[in-house]
Amino acid sequence: MAHAEAHAGDEEAQEVVEAIRVKDVESESEDGVTEADEEQSDESDGLSDNEEVEAVPTVKAYSALLQGFQQDDGEDGARKKRRKIEVEHPVLIDEQNDAIEDGEAASFSASDDESLSDEDEVAEEAGKVGDDTDVGSKNGRGDDDNALDPYEAHFASVDDNELSKRLQCVQAKEWRTEKESLPGVGSFTCFVPDSCKGSSIRKPVTDGPLQLPLKKRLTESSAKKLPALNDLHQAVAPYIFNYSDFLLASRTVDNAAGVRALACLHALNHVLKGRDKVLKNTARLAQSDTPDTLDLRDQGFTRPKVLILAETRQMAYNYGNSIIELFQPEQVENRQRFIDSFSAPVDDRDIMPEDYRELFGGNNDNSFLTAIKFTRKTLKFFSAFYSSDIILASPLGLRRIIENEDKKKQDHDFLSSIEVVIVDQADAMQMQSWENVDVVFRHLNLQPHETHGADFNRVRAWYLDDNAKYIRQTIVFGAYATPEINRLFNTAMLNIAGKVKLLPSYPGAITAPSLSGLGVRQTFSRFDSTTPATDPDARFKYFTSALLPSLLRLPKPADGAQGILVFTPSYFDFVRVRNFFATSSLTQNLSFGAIHDYTSVPDQRRARSHFLSGRHAILLYTQRAHHFFRLKLRGVKRVAFYGVPDNAVFYEELVGGCLGTSLREGRVAPEEAGVRVLFSRWEALGVERVVGSQRVKGMLGGMGDTFDFV
Repeated sequence: MAHAEAHAGDEEAQEVVEAIRVKDVESESEDGVTEADEEQSDESDGLSDNEEVEAVPTVKAYSALLQGFQQDDGEDGARKKRRKIEVEHPVLIDEQNDAIEDGEAASFSASDDESLSDEDEVAEEAGKVGDDTDVGSKNGRGDDDNALDPYEAHFASVDDNELSKRLQCVQAKEWRTEKESLPGVGSFTCFVPDSCKGSSIRKPVTDGPLQLPLKKRLTESSAKKLPALNDLHQAVAPYIFNYSDFLLASRTVDNAAGVRALACLHALNHVLKGRDKVLKNTARLAQSDTPDTLDLRDQGFTRPKVLILAETRQMAYNYGNSIIELFQPEQVENRQRFIDSFSAPVDDRDIMPEDYRELFGGNNDNSFLTAIKFTRKTLKFFSAFYSSDIILASPLGLRRIIENEDKKKQDHDFLSSIEVVIVDQADAMQMQSWENVDVVFRHLNLQPHETHGADFNRVRAWYLDDNAKYIRQTIVFGAYATPEINRLFNTAMLNIAGKVKLLPSYPGAITAPSLSGLGVRQTFSRFDSTTPATDPDARFKYFTSALLPSLLRLPKPADGAQGILVFTPSYFDFVRVRNFFATSSLTQNLSFGAIHDYTSVPDQRRARSHFLSGRHAILLYTQRAHHFFRLKLRGVKRVAFYGVPDNAVFYEELVGGCLGTSLREGRVAPEEAGVRVLFSRWEALGVERVVGSQRVKGMLGGMGDTFDFV
């Protein structure tokens, strides 16, 4: 994976801008339409069937928003936007194109749009067609049972007073906490607004996907794609489909396909229910003698409703494939182009760890964004962003558009009406640059700069009141939790339906098979750190005054080579330590090498060779370098962790792999080898993964500051 900077060149950015702003070619040349009313739902956001009239937004919020658009567009532009708003129930141009894509013939005009173009659509509005009804096989409910439909309950049926209370609780950070542990799954911590009644703990889905509130067209495909849910999937599904924010910090290669399928199923269900809701409301407007009296708030500012963030094109390809398998369209447009652009042959050699092959196998480019558009019969890749339903992108790809150097090309309005965000492999995103993720979330659900053809008579009140971020559902999958991911959970996941964190119980990396039987002492030293802000200085002082001198005083191994590997989790710490080695009198007689994530391959080989031969007594090595290269270092006789690695697998590989290799080759005796780990109480998450959930409690708050394991 390339370690790209946040800003791209003008040429690549221009291509993506054009992909966002381009209009469907067919819409400029075709006049016929058969699903115009149906595709009105595609252009807007969605709810499920039989939605009641939602509270009317305040005149102040509505007027202020329109005034902002009028000021941006000028006098002529304002006149044009008002004419758009005054249309009773307009059908946008890309909706005509959607109907053409489905290959059905009918006519449509702006003055004669009161009849649906398909008899099935008319029947569906009357409730006679069951093709897209909700199912719940366990309780036998259907489309019309809104009280049991999480989609309806979250987006449409919440009482105004209850919604106001929940918003006040979330904004005031007044959360009620509940916890539950499931053997073999982990510990759930649920946060709900204080005003919510009842327990937030949900029972696992034991009867498979048919127990979920799905559209009927998804039940058969989901039964094939997810024939049997394991314990983790059964426990996770109720929270996801209840529209709660969810953080899964135990994603593995083994369970990744299942959680990805659940996420795609939920995203599709959301899009289809939104499409169905707007379609039915459009029919009500068309059949009503007094449409002006109907207040049907069922959409947002722009059409895209789901954002899927993936770190590599290959993972995006996996999501696209999963969506196709679940949606089962009659036609997939631009499929070969999608395959060519997002996939590549996956190297099946097992010389690298399994998690590395999953992340970097195939097409590992991490700068991309594309969109997916649905009609009743087709799925289209590479659709125009403002006429799409799902945006599939990497954080870096989005950031290049949001922060384009050419301000005229900057755009984030297509993120204004996102209602479901899915973030996969959050741990890999942090290794790349967590700032990319922060930038994306800071630009979600903002008020748009342009109208983009929105029908403001049907925009939901909470969009107009700038409360969409409290309704949005955010789902995050990661191999582990970090302070940065926890900060996202605390500051950006503010769902009025509550939020849930699932953490596993860790046995500890020190118990891994690769470390068993080594007979090497592993010493963990805790230093005092009063605040996170002072932690770097306190760490550096302890390392240079206590840990490093003790390592240098140890007798040299029999071959005379020191073989000290110094691992630094942060690049900033690496630079500080490297400068110390270059200038300090303590290390003036020592030769050292360094490998970080930007070190060229020839320089890597040179540093590794000098370290193996003993020419370099010390090798400085960064966490990101190991993440990207997974080097198998030889000649390691002692390991000093400047900080605890975020990924406990790294600890296993450096101690059990690199140091273990030296022991097996006879380069160092067990009594001469050693591991020293420096940590503070602010590294509780990382320490827990290395030493285990049971041992960490005494290490962070117990007596003493040195802990030995063998």
